[in-house]
Amino acid sequence: MEQTKKYIMITLLLIMLILLTKVNTTNSAIKKPVIIVNFDVPVDIGSSDMMQRALTIAQSYNASAIVIVMNTPGGYLSDMISIVNIIEEANKSGIPTYTYVPPNSLAASAGSYIAMATNQIIMGTGSEIGPSTPIVVGGSQLEQNHTEDAMISFMQSLAQKWGRNTTAATNMVLYDIAYTSSQAYQYHLINGISDSLSSALKSWNLTNNPQIHISEDFYEQFLSAISNSTVDGILMTLGFLAILLDLYHPTIFLTVIGIIAIIAGLVGAEIISASLLGITLIIIGAAIMLIELKLGHGFALMAGTIVSALGIYFMAEGIPFISTGVPNGYISQLEITGVGAVGIVAGLYIRWIAGPLRKKEKLAGPESLIGKKGVVISPLNPEGEVKVEGIVWKAICESCTANQGEMVEVLRIEGLKLIVKKIESK
Repeated sequence: MEQTKKYIMITLLLIMLILLTKVNTTNSAIKKPVIIVNFDVPVDIGSSDMMQRALTIAQSYNASAIVIVMNTPGGYLSDMISIVNIIEEANKSGIPTYTYVPPNSLAASAGSYIAMATNQIIMGTGSEIGPSTPIVVGGSQLEQNHTEDAMISFMQSLAQKWGRNTTAATNMVLYDIAYTSSQAYQYHLINGISDSLSSALKSWNLTNNPQIHISEDFYEQFLSAISNSTVDGILMTLGFLAILLDLYHPTIFLTVIGIIAIIAGLVGAEIISASLLGITLIIIGAAIMLIELKLGHGFALMAGTIVSALGIYFMAEGIPFISTGVPNGYISQLEITGVGAVGIVAGLYIRWIAGPLRKKEKLAGPESLIGKKGVVISPLNPEGEVKVEGIVWKAICESCTANQGEMVEVLRIEGLKLIVKKIESK
């Protein structure tokens, strides 16, 4: 009897152990999350940092997958390569990465390479992938050709890795072609068409997984903002302008704002390796603006702002982009024109308002007596006293003498003494 009870107890314990093992296995499978990355941003240092953060979180949770929900016009070639390397690192960690392009969204330019680097791609109706032709802003034809050849090879290697149509992928780079979702599926560039993220997740067997959503945080948004060459140039130019205006109306506040703007612009220029020509022109423009303090007629400020605006235009020169919205496009030209317009308005303000006020302030002290007439109180031989506008001053009659009651005119002021000349009576 005792032996039977012992067997029953052992059997029950084994059953409980098996059940607990199954429960733990099930729970661990349920708790294994999928990382959803909101890639509704340009390809730049901010989105690159966001993807690195997504990988770190995925590795810490041993995530089942990273899903990039993409709608991007593209961006910098260097940051695109960084993101592709992050995707490869995720795969080496055993974490597959997928791309979902929602309906009417873009996996354009640099985004097409990122999508091609992922394990699978699903697109929604009305979405597009490509074009993928790189652009070297202000570069020579040789630089353009070299960059384009390198990107053709890069795109082909990404397509081959996941068994995609290399010819169709090459055409996106070589002929600047974009494919609709139906065309991309027909040419075996993508793995399916789906009009919702939930159905895409179902295709990847990720429906029941907990989701961790990631978007650019404030710091990454800041990095994205200052990694734009036009923004960097505008920050530096307006920073110099703010400091100059503060010298006309000392408040310190504008100077602090101006210094912060200049530092942010320089940091951004360093991040993107902005053109030295553009930065040099902005600095020359700032120097011309400072000449305004000496001249005071507003024209130097206007000229300096226009030179700086030209520098902003050249800031992106030589930087490789794979984007539908490269710098110096229509919007950027409007922004640069706006900077020039601000400079002209500021110049007119100095010419018509601030400049005259500054001159009046200079003449508000003893200098305001220059040219005024006074009467001799004690004889000037050549030194004595005169009364000007009701105030008695020590005075020296320059190359003359003057008796009490005679009239004199103030020529200049030396220390606390007036230098005067005698007014001859008619």
